[in-house]
Amino acid sequence: MSIKIRKEDALNYHMQGQPGKIEVVPTKVLSSQLDLALAYSPGVAEPCKEIAANKEDVYKYTAKGNLVAVISNGTAVLGLGDIGPEASKPVMEGKAVLFKKYAGIDSFDIEVDEKDPDAFIKIVKALEPTFGGVNLEDIKAPECFKIETELREKMNIPIMHDDQHGTAIISCAALLNALELVGKKISDIVIVVNGAGAAAVSCTKLYLALGAKRENIIMCDSKGVLNKSRTNLDDIKKQFVTDRTVATLQEAMKGADVFVGLSVADAITPQDLLNMADKPIVFALANPNPEIQYDLAKKTRPDALLATGRSDHPNQVNNVLGFPYIFRGALDVRATEINEEMKLAAVYALAKLTKEPVPDMVVKAYGTDKLKFGPEYLIPKPLDPRLITTVSPAVAKAAMDSGMAKKPITDWGAYHNELQKRIGIDQKLMLRVIDRAKENPKRVVFAEATHHKILKAAQVLKDEGIARPILLGNRHEILQLIEDHKLDLLDCPIIYPREEEDTVNRYAEVFYKKRQRKGLALQDCKRLMRERNYFGAMMVELGDADALVSGLTKDYPKTISPALQVIGVAEGVNRVAGMYIITNKRGTYFFSDTTVNVDPNAEELAQIIELTARGVKFFDMEPRMAVLSYSNFGSSKGEIPEKTKAAVEIARKRNPNLVVEGDIQANVALNIEIQQETYPFSTLSKEGANTLIFPNLAAGNIAYKLLMEIGGAEAIGPILLGMKKPVHILQLGSSIREIVNMAAIAVVDAQLHEQNDHL
Repeated sequence: MSIKIRKEDALNYHMQGQPGKIEVVPTKVLSSQLDLALAYSPGVAEPCKEIAANKEDVYKYTAKGNLVAVISNGTAVLGLGDIGPEASKPVMEGKAVLFKKYAGIDSFDIEVDEKDPDAFIKIVKALEPTFGGVNLEDIKAPECFKIETELREKMNIPIMHDDQHGTAIISCAALLNALELVGKKISDIVIVVNGAGAAAVSCTKLYLALGAKRENIIMCDSKGVLNKSRTNLDDIKKQFVTDRTVATLQEAMKGADVFVGLSVADAITPQDLLNMADKPIVFALANPNPEIQYDLAKKTRPDALLATGRSDHPNQVNNVLGFPYIFRGALDVRATEINEEMKLAAVYALAKLTKEPVPDMVVKAYGTDKLKFGPEYLIPKPLDPRLITTVSPAVAKAAMDSGMAKKPITDWGAYHNELQKRIGIDQKLMLRVIDRAKENPKRVVFAEATHHKILKAAQVLKDEGIARPILLGNRHEILQLIEDHKLDLLDCPIIYPREEEDTVNRYAEVFYKKRQRKGLALQDCKRLMRERNYFGAMMVELGDADALVSGLTKDYPKTISPALQVIGVAEGVNRVAGMYIITNKRGTYFFSDTTVNVDPNAEELAQIIELTARGVKFFDMEPRMAVLSYSNFGSSKGEIPEKTKAAVEIARKRNPNLVVEGDIQANVALNIEIQQETYPFSTLSKEGANTLIFPNLAAGNIAYKLLMEIGGAEAIGPILLGMKKPVHILQLGSSIREIVNMAAIAVVDAQLHEQNDHL
């Protein structure tokens, strides 16, 4: 659906609160006089002296290595033309926002009041000490060619004019995939390029680098085809003069395999499309209105593969798929330039990523049931979180291979983790769990394998060697889903309990012995064992699987009940609890109980404290626990303060080594300054709490959901604590990544069960 932008909304957006879209935020603590003295005089002199002795140390002591200049003179702003540097500033600020959001790159927008190319070059060259890279933007042709070429020659940091190369890189990836779908070779196709500006020239050059033949390319400008009869062409356009006897765009379109429009709206007609070759590829990239309307083109040539620059149609050729990740890779190896090899690496990385299963979070974001490689999915979507870990490493490696890198990457696994952290997803904890799981993958049975999310997650688990999936459900339905989503899971066991009569009977006999005095007859047990949650739990109980993951499609209580009946709680445990891992910029926190116990008494709360402490240690962290209340150490009276205080006393008696405080308010538990000033006796006053125990289910459930929705936090869980064997329950509607995370936790839990030390 197209997004309608009202003028008032756009203006209000840019001026509300603090005008503009960016600000400078210090990266160091500035809360004392000492901090200020270190940040500025006299402390700042020390890094200054180090850099004076060795200029490369500027990357060590300053932000240069993660800082890009977004520079324009405002001569070709969007579709608005030469509107001046001041009017270009909102666009440049927007570009800086995209750098930060998608790749964690800091940017300064710089608008230069200078149209003379030589003077502009001199200004930008003088800025080299400040920046790790330069993104040139919205500079008109042909001056942009001279500016970029000379700056690349004169400067030793990455330079890229995104208007040229961004569109070229993204359209090349789409072209490679489109050609694969229509069964044509790039060396054989005839390409018509309408437009001869910066983007058109760069696109054409990159098509040639991919293998297109110069004699098969026809370029047009506003006056027609660039042919030998044209005598007034500049040096740039002369490179693309054709030997073909065609003069107009309409003549050029006859028999063409590919049309690439980088020109104006409605430049081609339905008849032009009808004149093209079979299975034509049409990239109508003029913005905001393409060279031919998408719906009209689709109706005219149903066999055509289409792309536009618009977000309301499939296959949006959007520069944000490229520039953040290209600069990220270039900065991370301290490349001296962005060369052709690096651009082509980005092309191939984007093309390859399109063919991989799409994360559920991306599918949800675009309001569609599924996305898979095909005519309406030629390139990845801009919100795909895999772009940074796919494109940036490819660019970095190309820089290294082509001799551009001054700081080569040696540990690609660590680099992958670093890239994930760059975009605000602190996955250090889960990465450790996943690494542990890979060391000894276990059999994880999925009770809801007739859901595409489970199968996509199983594919990730299988591909990355995290787990060995076992799929429960109707075999025909599962095989159809595997085919529909182009998954490679045929070697995974597929079990349909209703067709496993012998196994059901065997499992029922075992279950009957457990439940015969709790109201179940043998026939009841056989009936229940045909249900996948009961069957899967019994697989774990009898050692036919190592762990069970379920809950995607059913309420939590309905999912946990079969596991409790079949497997039960661990020895010495009277109840289970649910724990969430909450991550944000401040760090990682553990919340419990958030899913199981409605209103535990003091004794039950003490058991939850003990289970949670064990759960936190499972993740290689030492729990610093706060049992929360609306009171601080008896400051208020009531049932909750008294209950939480009593629970802490019980827990401490059982385990004197626990770091646990309560009753205590949430803000106090997390704020060490308040504790040191007012409650210095608190065992949490040095580091604050990292584990929060809630007095009842309502408080815990409300807290974690609020943090997820309005606090910008990411949640992993709920992690089930206290089971005798590994069973983990998904939150209803979990994403594919959440399923993968939970399965990884289940694998490590199964590993630890072998060592008798588990969740």
